[in-house]
Amino acid sequence: MTIDVGGVNVSRETYEDLQRFSDLVRKWTPKINLISPTTIPDLWDRHIVDSAQIYKFAPQTYKKWVDIGSGGGFPGIVMAIIGKSQQPDANFTLIESDQRKATFLRTAARELDLNVKVLAERIENAEQQGADIVSARALSTLSTLFPLVSRHLKDDGKAILHKGKKAGEEIADAHKNWCFELEEATSLTDLGGQILIVKGISRVSE
Repeated sequence: MTIDVGGVNVSRETYEDLQRFSDLVRKWTPKINLISPTTIPDLWDRHIVDSAQIYKFAPQTYKKWVDIGSGGGFPGIVMAIIGKSQQPDANFTLIESDQRKATFLRTAARELDLNVKVLAERIENAEQQGADIVSARALSTLSTLFPLVSRHLKDDGKAILHKGKKAGEEIADAHKNWCFELEEATSLTDLGGQILIVKGISRVSE
């Protein structure tokens, strides 16, 4: 039996792990503000499902997934939970400079038995990761994101990025300095939001 979470079919065990993770977020948020307190009542749809939906854009096989600016684990921990059964040999690296949030991410990874490494440093300072996939959720504009994403992505890798209503403006602005292949998908949870799947990122001058 599988359960649909954001358009991704997951096992009951995976579903239960996602529920356990949401419980951890609820427990820790009053201490370190992992998510906005106003979104706690809607945590499942607003954060778990919103994160889970991007997994369907991942390649069928991958070895390394890097999530940058991981914050409270969205989408990084959610990806690692889903990947635990669907891609058991894959490694997940979460880059989060806030030490308290990094501590939470390590705790969640340990309690949920995830193949996760947490780097508590700035994205631009972290060792280059050579990832098959880089994800980021509402971290910054595309023009600011691309140098960070391209630093950690393999040449033939794929970036999967959550974007809001201004995605079109960001894409147009990024085209001024960057070359990239783009696929767009409508967010299941954010009215007007987009999921951008990006490949072949390089500077225009290169």
